[in-house]
Amino acid sequence: MTEYQHITADSAVHRDGTIKLHGPDGFAGMRKAGALAASILDELTTRVVPCVTTGELDDFVRGMMLDGGAVPATLGYRGYTHSCCTSINHVVCHGIPADKRLKDGDIVNIDVTPLLDGWHGDTSRMYFAGDPPLKAKKLVEVTHECLMIGIAQVRDGARLGDIGAAIQKHAEQHRYGVVRDFCGHGLGRLFHDAPEVVHAARAGTGPELKAGMFMTIEPMINLGRAHVKLLNDGWTAVTRDKSLSAQFEHSIGITEDGVEIFTKSAKGLDKPPY
Repeated sequence: MTEYQHITADSAVHRDGTIKLHGPDGFAGMRKAGALAASILDELTTRVVPCVTTGELDDFVRGMMLDGGAVPATLGYRGYTHSCCTSINHVVCHGIPADKRLKDGDIVNIDVTPLLDGWHGDTSRMYFAGDPPLKAKKLVEVTHECLMIGIAQVRDGARLGDIGAAIQKHAEQHRYGVVRDFCGHGLGRLFHDAPEVVHAARAGTGPELKAGMFMTIEPMINLGRAHVKLLNDGWTAVTRDKSLSAQFEHSIGITEDGVEIFTKSAKGLDKPPY
């Protein structure tokens, strides 16, 4: 049976399998953290260009977080030593920033999570370096559609499986593969918490969605098959068939009458081209 826990400003929070239900203070904290995260991704739209290194992008992300009064939640997380993830072309997620330079035609996902006043604003967005092939642009477009279709299922009283079922249906209509190895998650004062938000599921299954829940929805969609493998660095996940992969992510909160997207771009820069 699914257990829910109502969280107040002075509640101690632990990853204990319960789904946390937040009040107005939680929504206020997530709005601030989400707005900072979205503004960082907005600023990256002019910086993701051919010849820039992913390490330079990581330095910029870290600087914006610190300037905004936050710290990078990924820095030091389970031994990770960078402030964002940069996943290029066939990298599904958790690509590590380095001295690698982007090439004309690359697509790249950048995933950021500022920790601001105790709240995590987790979001990612796709970028084009130069002019990618048409098949890459189409994959990115459909992946963003998958994200928004998934979010459209979220409401008080729905089921968690409704999200994954809608995403899977849309992606597979285009003959794309939906990654099963990674999923969205609950968040708030914890970076990763219950529930796991899978992106391929059966409608009407899973825990009931309730007002006050915070979670990420972050579908990873492959141009080819859904299978992935982990590289020897212990972080970087790539498609087994070396096909392109794309991902978008928002942090959301369930309200009494719908859903609030905490990480939506205030400038309307939620998907490329920018």
